[in-house]
Amino acid sequence: MIIRFASLVLVAYALGFLLFAVSLERPAAAVGTTDAAVVITGGSGRIEHAVDVIAQRKARRLLVAGADPLVTKPDLVRRLGGREKLLRCCVDLGSESVDTRSNAEEAERWLAKHKYRSLRLITSDWHMRRARYEFGRVLGQRYTIVPDAVRSEPRFSTLFGEYNKYVLRRLAVLLEL
Repeated sequence: MIIRFASLVLVAYALGFLLFAVSLERPAAAVGTTDAAVVITGGSGRIEHAVDVIAQRKARRLLVAGADPLVTKPDLVRRLGGREKLLRCCVDLGSESVDTRSNAEEAERWLAKHKYRSLRLITSDWHMRRARYEFGRVLGQRYTIVPDAVRSEPRFSTLFGEYNKYVLRRLAVLLEL
């Protein structure tokens, strides 16, 4: 009986991973503008995409959540090859967060400060599912969240690690840990 149950759990886990791996999030479709955009640092192409969103006026202001405290706007100007005026007017660097959950908490404070009601959440395609979960838990129904995933080609180890983080976080919330 225990072996059958363990086998069932293992099969469910494997099928869940397969579904997770083949159904990565996509860039936002032709969605209207949002009040704000929040980009979570840590993956290639995320900040560049977020700045493009602001430049295309798909959002009014951008929070770079989880930025290293030593990073400055001039650093971003150098990295992005210009756009100084855009970065000066419309980008805030948030350095209070260290993980996805605290990114959501940092974003909540920033959104409330600016009285925004909608946001475009920008992160990598493989990270979006967990990011949406954490932002949804923190922000609740008070904000409209538009997921805008940055396409990538994640390695198996990246997908496997992210799937495990997602499953463990869901279990921790379910068990109230």
